[in-house]
Amino acid sequence: MGVLAGRTALVTGASRGIGRGIAERLGRDGARVAVHYGRNEAAAKETVAAIEAAGGSAFTLGVELGSPGDAEALWEEFDRHADGLDILVNNAAIGNSRPIEEIDEEEYDRLFAVNVKAPLFLAKHGMTRLRDGGRVINISSGLARTAAMPHNMAYAMAKAALDVLSRDLSKVLGPRGITVNSVAPGLTTTDNTAEFLSTEAGRAMAEGISALGRVGAVDDIADVVAFLASDESRWVTGSWVDATGGSLT
Repeated sequence: MGVLAGRTALVTGASRGIGRGIAERLGRDGARVAVHYGRNEAAAKETVAAIEAAGGSAFTLGVELGSPGDAEALWEEFDRHADGLDILVNNAAIGNSRPIEEIDEEEYDRLFAVNVKAPLFLAKHGMTRLRDGGRVINISSGLARTAAMPHNMAYAMAKAALDVLSRDLSKVLGPRGITVNSVAPGLTTTDNTAEFLSTEAGRAMAEGISALGRVGAVDDIADVVAFLASDESRWVTGSWVDATGGSLT
């Protein structure tokens, strides 16, 4: 029996990358996992297949975030599969933004709709479904607090806003024993970063900013999330957890 046996988790953006790693880890720990995807149904089904192959249970939820009513639509779909929730992982996000000289209002609005508005309203409409003693885990970024990277300004701004959601929502849900935390990855090997990390200069830069001298792996982040999803993290809430491999030191 896994430490999360009998619990239900929802991971947004779980068809690939860090989200998929989190979903697979929670599944191995015994949770039944709702694997959310925006467009790539085939990849989400691969995540479900991987969870089931490891002995777990999972199902897909296909709702594109970033439009009015997206949170309600996701929860309506969720309700067809489950009657309550124990763990909400807000992972889905647009992973970068153009520099201030190039970004336009449409890109900015879309970024904040997916990275900030959707998590807030998923939490708002999910509170009635979230059982007492549950967990909310928001996937932030080291860029929210690290040295400025102006070329990715709007993305960093959105992740900083997500951290405020974690801090303040922890006060709202705390009386029910529900913890809320942010996990902040640094540069992590995913399909989004593969091109950059495939170059000698890119990998050297990523390794050089980490105190541990290597690039982060998806499992490094998933393990931190698994801790926060477990009973062992019961006294940790409203926190920003540095999962950058010491890239901020």
